[in-house]
Amino acid sequence: MCRHLAYLGSPVPLERFLLGLPHALAVQAWAPRDMRGGGTVNADGFGAGWFPPGATVPVRYRSAMPIWSDAALPALAAATTSGALLAAIRSATVGMPVVETAAAPFTDGHWLFSHNGVVKGWPGSLAGLAGELPIEDLLTLDAPTDSAALFALVRARLRAGWPAAKAVTTVLAEVTAAAPGSRLNLLLTDGTQIVASTLGHSLHVLAGPDAVLVASEPLDDDPAWQPVPDGHLLVATPGALDLTPLGAA
Repeated sequence: MCRHLAYLGSPVPLERFLLGLPHALAVQAWAPRDMRGGGTVNADGFGAGWFPPGATVPVRYRSAMPIWSDAALPALAAATTSGALLAAIRSATVGMPVVETAAAPFTDGHWLFSHNGVVKGWPGSLAGLAGELPIEDLLTLDAPTDSAALFALVRARLRAGWPAAKAVTTVLAEVTAAAPGSRLNLLLTDGTQIVASTLGHSLHVLAGPDAVLVASEPLDDDPAWQPVPDGHLLVATPGALDLTPLGAA
């Protein structure tokens, strides 16, 4: 499976979350603590998307390499500061390609998206839902993967003007019905809020009055980290956190 995180708060160097903290993404790539559903390393690519100060559209950096093998990343991450970030490391599902474009985050306008999990029965199980999307969306998927298809489903609803939480919960319900047993931890941000789901994988949140950090696993030993129960939707902004059972969201 994968690991991902999202942060909103005061601008900090990307290096802190990607490389600097004791259990940053670079450590989780080879020593994850809670990889449910199989897998031991996350070496099939990584990516980060962030909002430069004052920007409403994010910048994205992705690679098909393991995060620890990218020689350019340490300097880039140390020199880049942002108050809104989504980053992920990838463990590819068997049969799916290991290419740069398959790594999260996926983007559309001001949105950044990641998926930790697997859609059971892919691709056939999503054929019906995918058939409802515009042909152009299907022809321009970043990669032939379940994660890219999930983003296309969420993106279609966001483009139609749906609130982010409704877009995510609706896709979760539809995909769960079409592909029972799927693992669907989704993570979405527009730089002002974080929307995340727990369905089959771990998620934790570190929330304070001025910042919020959501991650598959705690990045350090701060006792303020809270586990998010399975089967919940998280909606967070700095200073505000809401957890709702998915059936009630």
